Amino acid sequence: MREIVLDTETTGFEPEQGDRIVEIGAVELHNHMPTGNTYHQYINPERSMPQGAFEVHGLGDEFLSSKPVFARVAQGFLDFVGGSKLIIHNAAFDMKFLNAELKKVNLPTLPWEQALDTLAIARKKFPGSPASLDALCRRFNIDTSARVLHGALLDSEILAEVYLELIGGRQPDFGLGAATSTQKTSADAGPTRVVARPTPLPSRLTQEEAAAHDAFVEAMGDGALWSKKS
Repeated sequence: MREIVLDTETTGFEPEQGDRIVEIGAVELHNHMPTGNTYHQYINPERSMPQGAFEVHGLGDEFLSSKPVFARVAQGFLDFVGGSKLIIHNAAFDMKFLNAELKKVNLPTLPWEQALDTLAIARKKFPGSPASLDALCRRFNIDTSARVLHGALLDSEILAEVYLELIGGRQPDFGLGAATSTQKTSADAGPTRVVARPTPLPSRLTQEEAAAHDAFVEAMGDGALWSKKS
């Protein structure tokens, strides 16, 4: 199962009022595990950067003036995400910007149902508690020391960790895929280890079922694989 954890940075809050995307970052997951494959692109918004937005992400006019406009990177972005589920924190915000940009260049928009909103998941899982990305990082003890300013790729990498915690921890197979693990979750102080039960579980077979099985094996003679000793 392929998923794309995605974030954008913009010049403001409303594409209908002329605000544009200035950065897209995305992280690929396969079966809920990072693959190391990422997408990252700065974009020239073809307009000036408001001071308020600059204070959030630090992307100014001079820096962005040499970056490609969205039309030049749009198809490459669509090729990267494909039809994969998009994991986004406050998905309505990013989706409206992405689709506004895609409409400008006459490319297919992203279906709203393609997005999975981690903000909605967090609010449902922790009702009444703060559900911002920073708050969830504190809840799950995720290191954000590198996050001095908002950045689309860094925030996507952080969100990927938050998402894995929201859906049940960073061991989506619940430890069944390996005997040991070096990955830790917020509720796990050390590596997961599989140990033998101190007292074996009692057999669920009745005496009649056990006798019928023994008779079946005996009837097969020496050809029964499990009757041979290693």
